[in-house]
Amino acid sequence: MSDLIEGYLGKTTEGKKSRLPAKLDFIQSFTGGFLALFMWAHMMLVASILVSNDFMYYVTKLLEGSFIFEGGNPLLVSIAALVIFVIFIVHAALGMRKLPGNFRQYQVMKAHSKSMGHDDTKLWFTQAFTGFAMFFLGSVHLYVIMTHSGDIGPYESSDRVWSEYMWPLYILLLLAVEFHGTIGLYRLCVKWGWFDGENPKQTRKTLKKLKWALTVFFLVLGFASLAAYMKIGYENAQKGTVGQKYTPTAQIMKYELKTKTLGGIA
Repeated sequence: MSDLIEGYLGKTTEGKKSRLPAKLDFIQSFTGGFLALFMWAHMMLVASILVSNDFMYYVTKLLEGSFIFEGGNPLLVSIAALVIFVIFIVHAALGMRKLPGNFRQYQVMKAHSKSMGHDDTKLWFTQAFTGFAMFFLGSVHLYVIMTHSGDIGPYESSDRVWSEYMWPLYILLLLAVEFHGTIGLYRLCVKWGWFDGENPKQTRKTLKKLKWALTVFFLVLGFASLAAYMKIGYENAQKGTVGQKYTPTAQIMKYELKTKTLGGIA
């Protein structure tokens, strides 16, 4: 009953203002910050393809726990993706509290933003739009990773990007993630007063410049990585080797050396 009263009045049965909105705000900030930092780390791991196919392969095996299980265990990746998916859903659900509930509210917010001409308000609208898009795009991506964690690698991932036509989704997801994440971290710093120092106004300007620099950096890195996967996937399609598992160079050389040795003995 007390929860029902608090839900209607915004106050507890003792007449005090509810602390629930503040707690939900904190959880939203925490999950958002975690996801943004995770996506930066994820982008660096995905970009391992730019170093070499072998490097990307060994990074994948490392994430599969190859230092514990021989050959790695893709189930670890599925579990990690599931955890991220749960955090993603919680953050999205909490973020929906701030979105306009109907067209009238949207008109009011849009008119307010236009009349003020405030850059941070415009950034909020961008974050809201990209967050809405991510709810659908990100869910598809995470579901694919959870259910096909054994199909991650230089060839496997490239075939999914090119031959399974996932590249349009990844282009949209990349744009949404990078704009949403960097704006989110910037707004977290402003909201909680991180790095304010003696001149908060100047700090905000510096943070905004840093935000745009990070956005450009990760977009360039992301599109370069996506182009590399598309190139490999296209080449596999041309050679008719779609679906072939990647074999690292060291294993190929070992196999060839073993074959030559056996041939010499024979």
